[in-house]
Amino acid sequence: MATIKDVARLAGVSFTTVSHVLNDTRPVSPEARQRVLEAVGQLSYVPSALARSLKSRVTSSIGLIIPNNTNPYFSELARGIEDFCYGAGYSVILCNSDDDPHKQNDYLQVLLTKRCDGLIIATLTQTDHALLGRLKVPTVLLDRAPTQLGIDLVSTDNALGGELAAAHLLALGHRRLACIAGPAGLALSEQRVGAFRHTLQQSGCDLPPQALLHADFTSGGGYRAGMQLLQADARPDAIFCCNDLMAIGVLRAAGELGIAVPGALSVVGFDDIELAQFVHPPLTTVAQNTRQLGELTAQCLLQRIADPKRPIRRETVAPQLQIRGSTAPFLNA
Repeated sequence: MATIKDVARLAGVSFTTVSHVLNDTRPVSPEARQRVLEAVGQLSYVPSALARSLKSRVTSSIGLIIPNNTNPYFSELARGIEDFCYGAGYSVILCNSDDDPHKQNDYLQVLLTKRCDGLIIATLTQTDHALLGRLKVPTVLLDRAPTQLGIDLVSTDNALGGELAAAHLLALGHRRLACIAGPAGLALSEQRVGAFRHTLQQSGCDLPPQALLHADFTSGGGYRAGMQLLQADARPDAIFCCNDLMAIGVLRAAGELGIAVPGALSVVGFDDIELAQFVHPPLTTVAQNTRQLGELTAQCLLQRIADPKRPIRRETVAPQLQIRGSTAPFLNA
């Protein structure tokens, strides 16, 4: 691989002259500039991004940590962030933490050593909050975050989402309802479930303990929880799942048990991943606008990079109910 000294030797100039030509930091005679550019072309020389960043303290790169790149929600979210950053002249370094706090902390350290201009951390795990508080690089958190951290946050109104799901199922006449939540103790899942339960109670319905199960936000987790609920003596006639992947698992469980959706069972998900409209039947879901979330998060970070002293920003995006074929009026057969 050619070096700057190789370019200088071929062009017959000093390596500082090559640097001035490439970085446009000082006037260079037209003849010398032409020789340098010709040498760069002949040697296929590529300037070191690391060397430039050490001098300018700018790498034009963003670090993005997500918990699960196999979940379409996070891959769609990452795409929105990447597209916005690319349009603004930034590249994105993507890290998958597998919802492991130790792995997340390791990636934080790696991204800091790569001198990223900013960080986006999606769905923060129980990580070293003291480390986050000491970060000197502009950072935006997405979805899960301790409220005491003085860091920009973009999130979905999870409580509103739970309320929308409950109101829809109640309006269809369903009264035996169940819920498949995310992992126990996860704030965003608890917000969705809490609002779902509260809306039921306001209409005189209840969500008994046996009708609330926890799973791991995967299709397999939703399938297993769905099997348990649908084979119980008091089988529900509607199930709200706290993400679309679990709802898709419930659709498979219902199909294997011969339970018609939506004839004998209505199912509602949360997220509105692209796959939701292509399963059978198409999934009714609480839609998060992942493109909007991604763009807003990237926008917040770039504004923080431009002005590190700006006031802390808290942005909440309202979800909307997307009604499709997996829900229908209750039929008391």
